[in-house]
Amino acid sequence: MTNRRNFIKKTALGTIGFSSLIACKQDTKQAHDHSVTAHQNTGLKPLIISTWKHGFSANEAAWETLINGGSGIDAVESGVMVSEGDPNERSVGYGGLPDREGKVTLDACIMDHNSNCGSVSFLQGIKHPIAVARKVMEDTPHVMLTGEGALKFALSKGFKEENLLTPESEKDWKKWLEKSNYEPIINIENHDTISMLALDENGNLSGACTTSGAAWKMHGRVGDSPIIGAGLFLDNAVGAAAATGLGEAVIRTAGSAMVVEQMRMGKSPAEACKTIVERIYNIHKDHKDMAYLQVGFIAINKQGQYGGYSLRSGFDFAVCDNTKGNRMENASFKMEWNEN
Repeated sequence: MTNRRNFIKKTALGTIGFSSLIACKQDTKQAHDHSVTAHQNTGLKPLIISTWKHGFSANEAAWETLINGGSGIDAVESGVMVSEGDPNERSVGYGGLPDREGKVTLDACIMDHNSNCGSVSFLQGIKHPIAVARKVMEDTPHVMLTGEGALKFALSKGFKEENLLTPESEKDWKKWLEKSNYEPIINIENHDTISMLALDENGNLSGACTTSGAAWKMHGRVGDSPIIGAGLFLDNAVGAAAATGLGEAVIRTAGSAMVVEQMRMGKSPAEACKTIVERIYNIHKDHKDMAYLQVGFIAINKQGQYGGYSLRSGFDFAVCDNTKGNRMENASFKMEWNEN
């Protein structure tokens, strides 16, 4: 007898032809008023949303996990591990661009529908920091481990230490050293976080966030990505949100937690993201970081609505559901890159 799981699998893989889907890339030119776009799937579950173009392949892996019986937390972990393990993805994990000392340092966090969470920061030598973060969540009384302590914990759990600096990233680092300018223009470098949110078929939320951080950062710098409430937050009664962009700006506003609070007050995911981006703009409009500041959020709620919004143009995100499959969508934004 065909059970619900098999039905979902047939729908996703048979009808849609999931493995051969081509991303639906919308025109990046949008109306100058940059009005918020309302997004909503059919209300069917599951639903997965993740940041940037590398989220497309990450969504595929997460979806496969869900339809084969995995939990939401299994799905977001397996999804972002795709980006972590890709040496051509220069903003996450293996092959990520290093700090100014040539060290690849990694940050990640994960959170489940029961508000259990785990995090690692300033971790070196481990290809999949998200898996270590999950071990912190499940096997320790803590939420965050950092630096040498995080590495020792990972090794004690059987993770393999390896060199994460690829020849390509080392070459770019040495070229950067010639001038040593630090101006992390996110969209141009395509150097940024992958964040993923999932609503499973039971209506439970999960989230994950992982990055190698800003290229050429000071050794020891940690951004928003491993910080619960900044880079990622969820409340299973309300919704989930995750951030991308310059971490310092997100930390200053407890960004993802504030997006969830806006949804708690009745705003749609897209409206909630817009509200907090505008708050970040108002705080930073005269700040020294404003010249290269980009911040964006994605969010989903319990009703199956989703959305994204960014400070500047250029932010896109991947969405996967039962009806339209896996596709790319462009976030609405406050300003063009050439606007002051």
